[in-house]
Amino acid sequence: MDERQVLMGLTMLQGVGRRTVNRLLASGINLYELFEFGEKQWAGIGLTAELARQAAALFTKEWVTQQWLKIQETGIGVITYLDDDYPILMKETSDPAWVLYFLGDRSLLDTMSIAMVGTRVPTAYGRKMAEMLAEGLCAYGYTIVSGMARGIDSICHEAALRCGGSTMAVLGTAIDVAYPPENTSLYKEIIRKGLVISEYPPGTKSHSGLFPQRNRIIAGLTWGTLVVEADIRSGSLITADAALEENRDVFAVPGPVTSPKSRGTLNLIKQGAKLVTEASDIEEEYSMWLAAIGADSSQSAAAGAGDAGGSLRQEYTSDEERMIVLLEQGTLTVDELLTATGWDFGLLHSVLLSLIIKKRVAQLAGLKYELI
Repeated sequence: MDERQVLMGLTMLQGVGRRTVNRLLASGINLYELFEFGEKQWAGIGLTAELARQAAALFTKEWVTQQWLKIQETGIGVITYLDDDYPILMKETSDPAWVLYFLGDRSLLDTMSIAMVGTRVPTAYGRKMAEMLAEGLCAYGYTIVSGMARGIDSICHEAALRCGGSTMAVLGTAIDVAYPPENTSLYKEIIRKGLVISEYPPGTKSHSGLFPQRNRIIAGLTWGTLVVEADIRSGSLITADAALEENRDVFAVPGPVTSPKSRGTLNLIKQGAKLVTEASDIEEEYSMWLAAIGADSSQSAAAGAGDAGGSLRQEYTSDEERMIVLLEQGTLTVDELLTATGWDFGLLHSVLLSLIIKKRVAQLAGLKYELI
């Protein structure tokens, strides 16, 4: 049994939420110590007396192993914060999901992605813009991430699938529950052709409080969030707020000033969100970084293919060379790298991601990076 299994089991205990796990991990506790916890220790981390009794009786190595095997038998994948391949963007947020359950193509977590969200009751204009922008972004190679809710979310997923693009649905329910029920066919198609993820394991009872929490994951997994159409009280604005809190880009589609469904997006634009009328408005924000990564990959492949002696010569951009020089001084955190380079988060992440792909840099726990 490894720590990732213990972490998954911990999050399955009734009464143990993200804040409880935060406190435990911040304390530096060895997760294996939890098997020795009695009622007093469980109560000491915030559980009620009744839940502490239940945890003390339930949380054993045998129970954790049983839960792990049950998940494996269903074919549902598990990614924990302790995994080396936990999504980099999500790990760098202030409130990461400790465990993510998934069905479908896991590799989509490592692609360039944009969140698309909006009202559950769109106008004809909102539907048209959602379809056009989702298809346009897919043509540029972006993965469309949304919450599979009614309205704009579903329209964006469907448009991505229809044009042969990539899409990822972040659920506000257990990983094995399609919600709303009328999206069952969409849920199955995304599993076949894309990726469905949730921080809630099978058997989690659905309630309204789960949905706002998943919005931070939609924002956390993506470079930017595009709000297509939203009124001033739309839940999609929670995703935009989460993106802003993590220093991610926020984009918004303008709409008729007389339409209540556009008040939320127009307000975002007033507050500084980039106005978007076509996919190229977003693509131009990242094209330079994507081109650099693509060019580097091509150069590296060509260098390797042409080296008859078997000694691979790796090519680096000036930004990557600067990063290598910095990391030659020792392991550094994201904050330290941001300070040392003076770059914005997007550029820093693209350079680190490229070096990770080239197997020159490794990501460590605690948002730290080191040379390989």
